[in-house]
Amino acid sequence: MALNCKTPADVLKTIKDDDVPFVDLRFTDPRGKWQHLTMCSDFIEDDSFVDGIMFDGSSIAGWKAINESDMALIPDASTAVMDPFTAQPQMILFCDVIEPSDGKPYELDPRSTGKKAEGYLKSSGIGEKC
Repeated sequence: MALNCKTPADVLKTIKDDDVPFVDLRFTDPRGKWQHLTMCSDFIEDDSFVDGIMFDGSSIAGWKAINESDMALIPDASTAVMDPFTAQPQMILFCDVIEPSDGKPYELDPRSTGKKAEGYLKSSGIGEKC
């Protein structure tokens, strides 16, 4: 079920008002495989949408070595949907993968690559969205 969430405040309000116990943070690896972290919704706060949620990038095939594996997921509030297939209510949030050392998008994150391509398309004058 699609939600009318546009901001982090909308997401947090929906979690509280609808008593959503779990949040599933999703992203894709360079091979296009879905990856995710499911956690109790109490873990999601205002800061999660700015600072991100840390995870181990070495567990994703082709990403990072264990000695440089710290990465962050920044949830995109506008992507919030309820998962219709789970036994317990669960909100899905798609995420950007960020390098915590410099705060920049991770170069192997397909979503970051897509955003760069869309930015180039706009700046070139060829189109406004893809």
